[in-house]
Amino acid sequence: MSSYFTDLAQQYIDGEWRPGTGSWDIIDVNPYDGEKLASITIATVDEIDQAYRAAARAQRDWSAAGPHARRAVLEKMLRLVEDRETELTEAIIAELGGTRVKAAFELHLAKEFLREAVSLTTRAEHRLIPSPDPGKENRLYRVPVGVVGVISPFNFPFLLSLKSVAPALALGNAVVLKPHQDTPVVGGTVIAGLFEEAGLPAGVLNVVVTDVAEINDAFLEHPVPRVISFTGSDRVGRHVATVCARHFKRVILELGGNSALVVLDDADLDYAVDAAVFSRYVHQGQVCMAANRILVDRSVADAFTERFVARARGLKAGDPGDRETVIGPLINSSQSEAITSLVEQAVAEGATALLRGATRGNVVEPTVLTDVPAGSGLLRQEIFGPVALLVPFDGEEEAVRLVNDTPFGLSGAVHTADVERGVRFAQRIDTGMFHVNDGTVHDEPLVPFGGEKDSGLGRLNGETTLEAFTTLKWISVQHGRSAFPF
Repeated sequence: MSSYFTDLAQQYIDGEWRPGTGSWDIIDVNPYDGEKLASITIATVDEIDQAYRAAARAQRDWSAAGPHARRAVLEKMLRLVEDRETELTEAIIAELGGTRVKAAFELHLAKEFLREAVSLTTRAEHRLIPSPDPGKENRLYRVPVGVVGVISPFNFPFLLSLKSVAPALALGNAVVLKPHQDTPVVGGTVIAGLFEEAGLPAGVLNVVVTDVAEINDAFLEHPVPRVISFTGSDRVGRHVATVCARHFKRVILELGGNSALVVLDDADLDYAVDAAVFSRYVHQGQVCMAANRILVDRSVADAFTERFVARARGLKAGDPGDRETVIGPLINSSQSEAITSLVEQAVAEGATALLRGATRGNVVEPTVLTDVPAGSGLLRQEIFGPVALLVPFDGEEEAVRLVNDTPFGLSGAVHTADVERGVRFAQRIDTGMFHVNDGTVHDEPLVPFGGEKDSGLGRLNGETTLEAFTTLKWISVQHGRSAFPF
């Protein structure tokens, strides 16, 4: 597997594989065992410029090639992902510590989004709009924005890179992708390699592996990209939005969450436990939609808690390559140390640890906390690790207040025997997405995905992707003669 990474440990600019010219290397390591997978000499500001200039040159021909030529490339890309699923699974396990279940989940969604991208190639329709002026014809063209800059995260790097890259390409744009420095191959160069093999022309997709310590805001400030699609933390997202606003660039921000899974008094408790365990612990809790808070009506709290803690205690933590493992490593030591400190801080504040998992290297075993003080900041922040907060409530009014008491508004779920009661509850929650009788972690290619409040700006998927990666151009034609006032 190590040769797989070393073969892809380069920059990909204007159809050429080459080393960066920076003065230091990003070391790509396996977060479970610390094995060095590859080292990549970082890209400099000059290479950011080269990548964007190459994209601008290539975009015109790529757009002019038409939707059917673009569709053929995306269809080939989909077939390649299907054919390479085994090696992609191993890469996800090695580079980001994803379990086999997580890898299957990510690759399934990636294929679904590629199928949607194939269909997007022919959906940028033009319109004729009636004019009140005699002899005038209004044509409204939906055209590519030009060049899109994509910054992807470490948790679902293959999926979340493709989620912006594939539709942007499908709609006639060129792309420069900057993957997270902890997942430069799975989130970046492997995608470039597959698209190259699928026949994507040189320059249409460029991948730069670098770090803000080297390039500062050059990726955002460059004059070529008109849209920046960023997935990551709210702290960095706020900075991205500020810089892009200064340069009149459109932004799509998919940021963090503090989702709640709510168990009402009439819920199916066994099913609710299943949904809550998955929603909290999938990919070690490193998911923006994960259920940070599990709110349970006090009348059923004891029964739910007993079952939830028993299930969490039984989750096997360790080697992500083991088919029985549910909890693999966090992405790096900074994350594992931060989660461990967070649990220590919560207990010091008065929280009760019903289950307190040990930390072994980057593997953090599941923890379940309750009695978190009402004023604790822990209840209002994103927890990017396998720590569940159980919070009892008295009645729906208190549940709604608690769910909304956070600066975030991404996802959530409610469990109840009455579906319409669940829908009414969901309508009162300030989130972009909410699910009745299900988990909090969902994404589908046709349904608008995005958050409210500090969870982001804009939407992706389906028709909203057309809005994200195209712009509207009005061309009028006067078939007669206009009358001018002077």
